[in-house]
Amino acid sequence: MVNGTKKNILAKNAEYLFFLLSVIPVFLFRDFTPNNELKYLSIADEAIRDGNIFAFMNHGAAYADKPPLYIWIVMLGKLIFGKHSLLFLGLFSVIPSLAIVRIMDKWVEGLYSEKVRQAGRIMLFTSTFYIGSAVVLRMDMLMCMFIVLSLRTFFIMFNGGINLRNRLLFPVFIFLAVFTKGPVGILVPLFSTVAFLIIRKQFRSLGRYWGWLTWVILILLSAVWFGCVYLEGGKEYFNNLIFNQTVNRAVDSFHHKAPFYYYLKTVWYIIAPWSLLVIGCVVVGIIKKSYANLTVQFFLSVFTVTLFMLSAISSKIEIYFLPAVPFLIYIALPVLDGTGSMGMKKTGIAIPSIIFTAVFPVLLVLKRQNPDEWSGVFFMVAGVILSLSGITSLYLTFRDKISIAVRPVGIGFLTAVFIGSFSLKDFGTETGFAVVTGAAKEYADNNYISNYYSFKIRSAENMDVYLGKSVNVIDTQEQDPLRLINPPALLFIRKYDYEKEGMGRNGNSEIIGTYGSYSIVVFKN
Repeated sequence: MVNGTKKNILAKNAEYLFFLLSVIPVFLFRDFTPNNELKYLSIADEAIRDGNIFAFMNHGAAYADKPPLYIWIVMLGKLIFGKHSLLFLGLFSVIPSLAIVRIMDKWVEGLYSEKVRQAGRIMLFTSTFYIGSAVVLRMDMLMCMFIVLSLRTFFIMFNGGINLRNRLLFPVFIFLAVFTKGPVGILVPLFSTVAFLIIRKQFRSLGRYWGWLTWVILILLSAVWFGCVYLEGGKEYFNNLIFNQTVNRAVDSFHHKAPFYYYLKTVWYIIAPWSLLVIGCVVVGIIKKSYANLTVQFFLSVFTVTLFMLSAISSKIEIYFLPAVPFLIYIALPVLDGTGSMGMKKTGIAIPSIIFTAVFPVLLVLKRQNPDEWSGVFFMVAGVILSLSGITSLYLTFRDKISIAVRPVGIGFLTAVFIGSFSLKDFGTETGFAVVTGAAKEYADNNYISNYYSFKIRSAENMDVYLGKSVNVIDTQEQDPLRLINPPALLFIRKYDYEKEGMGRNGNSEIIGTYGSYSIVVFKN
């Protein structure tokens, strides 16, 4: 009986294990991205050196852009392993992504058949920006998980589950969302639940959920956080965190400013390859009034409010749309589960299936044109799998098995990600700094060189994570860059820029190695 129970548990979780295993090689074979990921590591290293916990610095400048929770996780990994582990940090993106899929699936249990719920799980996890967020080191997926947990807790209370446990969890989840990424963590749950209560004509019951206990917990936790920020960072850092990074970004952003309709334009590739299918199902559901179910009405409220709220905020990038994605996908399920609108549904799944089918033939053409660039066996195998999955999906689609036709596309996509990940190590010199800094550090240690410089390389200041010391970034407006270099020194530069600037003409420098796009130049005494 015990063995049977274990087998049953394993069978129920096999899909989630498959999701997890499909992306693990991404963390094993790729490098930290120079911009955001390496920046977080550099900030964490600086915080450990300086003993900061709440007020962070980025190369000596105040970094109040993000709350501390994710930086704490980065610091914890460094303290545990003695170095930054991409796999360890990656788990704080991929595990929350799996948790969200699980929460949404359990939420609709009993509403839809298993085959439609499975389609929902696959579509959510394999949506472009969802799986993309699961394999990058950012705090967005963690925040999204806490938002979904808070909304799920609200809905349980709305359906009669008002008890002390849920009344405590509701504000705690909201605070953790804020503590992970910022104000969106409270704005999405607040506006979504208020809108839903208004729609249900139960606005007077708002105090049951947003009552004194909720606000006391939120205020107390926030007061402790802000108090610690003020004590450690001072008034200027505190004002930067509270006003500049919240109010100013919302009203007149200094980063990522975009027009109101931005997400209506970008949603098509945010949820690709399911865009036509999902958006088509949502439009049909609204027209045919297929949303009589209370759960789906709540999902629709959350998605609509989140869309309008994010559109009204001045700062916009695709990743900000992440909290809306689970609800958008699951709004489509009632129509996907129905027997009508077959033409729309067939079109929605057939088009991505045709694209997948064409992948391997396209790769063959590219390989014939550029054999050196497209010689990777893993890419070719991944291409074969994508094409086979597309063919299988087309076959099922034209047999009217729409929800089942989602499976081969999703499974093929994840399998291709798994296999293609083994080629990532071949691109390490193009996508990260680990290889070039490793070679530079070895040369510097052997030749007693302690000065590092960079020229026209974005985010080169974050190389300090690998080098263990600062990199002097040369101003690109400087007419004579050589004047700023204090030899003996190593310079990180692209070979093209080295030749363009004529740095080798004085005979005092030479390229000692080129790794992908980056060259290392030694300047002698």
